[in-house]
Amino acid sequence: MKKILIPTLLLLLAMPVMGQSSRPAFKSGEWLKFRIHYGILNASYATLHLTSETLDDVPVYHVVGKGKTTGFASIFFKVDDTYESYFDREHGKPYKFIRKIDEGGYTKDIEIEFDYGKEKAQLMDNKNGTKQDFSIHDEIQDLISASYYLRSNYNLEEFEVGDSINLDMLFDDDGVFKFQLKYLGKDILRTKFGKVECLKFRPLVQSGRVFKEKESLTLWVSNDWNKIPIRIKANLAVGSLKADLDGYNGLKNQFKIIMK
Repeated sequence: MKKILIPTLLLLLAMPVMGQSSRPAFKSGEWLKFRIHYGILNASYATLHLTSETLDDVPVYHVVGKGKTTGFASIFFKVDDTYESYFDREHGKPYKFIRKIDEGGYTKDIEIEFDYGKEKAQLMDNKNGTKQDFSIHDEIQDLISASYYLRSNYNLEEFEVGDSINLDMLFDDDGVFKFQLKYLGKDILRTKFGKVECLKFRPLVQSGRVFKEKESLTLWVSNDWNKIPIRIKANLAVGSLKADLDGYNGLKNQFKIIMK
């Protein structure tokens, strides 16, 4: 669970998928909060905050994602994770990725710097004092930047039920991860904010120790210009997990809620 589940959930929580490229889907200042349940337990909260900055004189977006267990669940499994991404405001290419995690005593402290001129990324393991190089291409993404890239570059009107998106990501010393997302259609969900029409997706994951099957995850995002995540469900090898949107601020567009 430590190596696979938490990073996968943070990716999905960040992922307002398949936005309309003719209209911006997000802006600086956007903040999202999610409540995560493991079985009947209110296990943790996760937040994502987007700001505008400069990195080496390049205008970038800076996203900080945080996840932490709370209450009774923290007795059994403590999580305190921070993920950061700096990516180009125009093209969405990541320049720097940071991952600092403590998951039940399993810790990592890594930084990845992307050099597109040399077509390589350097991963620095601050915990072990090591460095590692990986070959990359212009469309590589990190764990967090991938979501905003998808949000800005895919138009749902071009997709049919069953169509998939494939994306190469680098966020760990395991190397490039091939991420796939399948579109399943539309649903209307009841939320704390009211009824929300959602687009439904199936991320394909590796079955085994964490997930029951290859198609154990389901993701719903709002069917509006924001494409923010509304709910995630996961069938795990042991138990189940659900994450729901719990709060938001600074959205670029109106959050479409069905009043009736």
